[in-house]
Amino acid sequence: MAVLRSYRRFVVVAWQFLPLVWGYLRDRRRFLLFGSSRRVTSERRVERAERLLDSLLTLGPTFIKLGQLLSTRPDVLPPEYVDVLTELQDRVPPADWENARVVLEGELGPVDEVFDDFDREPISGASLGQVYTAEVEGEPVAVKVRRPGIEELVEADLRVVRWTLPVVARFVGEGRAFSLRNLADEFSKTIREEMDYDREAEMLTEIRANFADDPAVAIPPVYDDYSSSRVLTMQYISGTKISNVEELERKGIDRSRVAETLERTYLQMIIEDGVFHADPHPGNLAVRDDGTVVFYDFGMSGRVDEFVQQKIVDFYVAVANQDIDAILDALIEMGTLSPEADRATMAEVMELAIQDARGESIETYRVQQIVGKVEDTIYEFPLRLPSNLALVLRVATVVEGVCVTLDPEFDFISVATEYLTEQGYREESIRQFATQTAEQLRDSTQSAVRIPPKLEDALNRVEREDLHVRADLEDNNGVIDRLARRLVLGLVLATSVPTTALLYAFEDLTLATALAGVFTFLVALALYRSFRRRRGIRATPQFTRQNLRNRD
Repeated sequence: MAVLRSYRRFVVVAWQFLPLVWGYLRDRRRFLLFGSSRRVTSERRVERAERLLDSLLTLGPTFIKLGQLLSTRPDVLPPEYVDVLTELQDRVPPADWENARVVLEGELGPVDEVFDDFDREPISGASLGQVYTAEVEGEPVAVKVRRPGIEELVEADLRVVRWTLPVVARFVGEGRAFSLRNLADEFSKTIREEMDYDREAEMLTEIRANFADDPAVAIPPVYDDYSSSRVLTMQYISGTKISNVEELERKGIDRSRVAETLERTYLQMIIEDGVFHADPHPGNLAVRDDGTVVFYDFGMSGRVDEFVQQKIVDFYVAVANQDIDAILDALIEMGTLSPEADRATMAEVMELAIQDARGESIETYRVQQIVGKVEDTIYEFPLRLPSNLALVLRVATVVEGVCVTLDPEFDFISVATEYLTEQGYREESIRQFATQTAEQLRDSTQSAVRIPPKLEDALNRVEREDLHVRADLEDNNGVIDRLARRLVLGLVLATSVPTTALLYAFEDLTLATALAGVFTFLVALALYRSFRRRRGIRATPQFTRQNLRNRD
């Protein structure tokens, strides 16, 4: 029965996505023999992204959650799609109360007996659950209830995603296929975790304990006796929505201080604690009248291992120091940039991104601008985004956006640099640099002693004509392979054209003559397409400080 439901869902999903898939294949020139691939404008991408948004809303909670996840994956979708899909955060229709009551009473018992008071109108709706306000022993609480029937629907939709992935992967590049496989694994794991309210309560409690001594942060405690795997009851902490700038201004709240508190809180979560709230959009953040930042909804939360924590620190320090090589090293070690990538080109791209993002001084550019440029690079170049970094990237971009909404002049990098300095990370980076420099100096001294005897031995072998050199040619981009293919096709065409001409001149129009003509045409077409196809980077920036330093 479950499999039959999955087949029905597959047909529905395929019908919804068929126009988008057809348009994508036409752009890639999959079904045409002549003509170049179409150039897709930004306006066309926005139009298609809005159509995708409507399809996801039509398909229901699972695909709404998939769209929310896609909005954090610039390695899978162009920036225009990412921007449009962020609207899914606020466009989830609520479930009917009577259906939600079945779930709630099935877990805790009759609503009117368990709670002193219960408001039937939800205050917040999400793709997998919705939140109501109630009272327990005179205390206001927020009750999060899983959507009715969501488990069966999610499992059916996950089967559809697994069936569809190999088909989609055949039509995209290797780098994006890698990201799609990661995305599918991440999606299956994340959506199951988010449906488990026992896990959410555990993560919430752990994060709350990490900020128990911080008066600037408020995280609601869990009412364990009123919670289960499908119902989560927490203390209700009211506050002004963090994006409601006018109301914050009216209450006299220092918005710059709120922005700094928010950034420092997430830096501590990711760099120090290793466990973090991963859904910081404005609907999950509020500000109390004293400026305290309130966090809601810990269903999407994650952990960061020590290695990734250190690499994130290295990346932030490298950005603060404007050290292009260190930025690339951090990206490679995190698995975001392939070691086989053209490092010189990527260094120039990264430098141009930072140059374009920064202000008059090094400390005035913003992380969102940098990440935005990197997101564009991820889509255009063969970069990858490992699943363990997707939530971290989401947090960095969304938090910076919230901070800038609070204070348009907010300097994200300056606060991050100050935090890293206070924690001693920049001093540690300087010590590591000094240690590495000392080791390089020692190695250089040893090499200076060893090289002269080896050089003399090599010259003696040259003099005796006893020196042999072996060279291995690497062709990662397939240039030689394409050249050989063109030579073979050219030779075949050079022989088939006169042969076909002779057949037409001295023979009647027979099947062999027609086949020879078709064969010659196909060879000519293949040769023409091999010259029309372009791979890799068509142009690289020429005038950057990286080039000038290399020339110097």
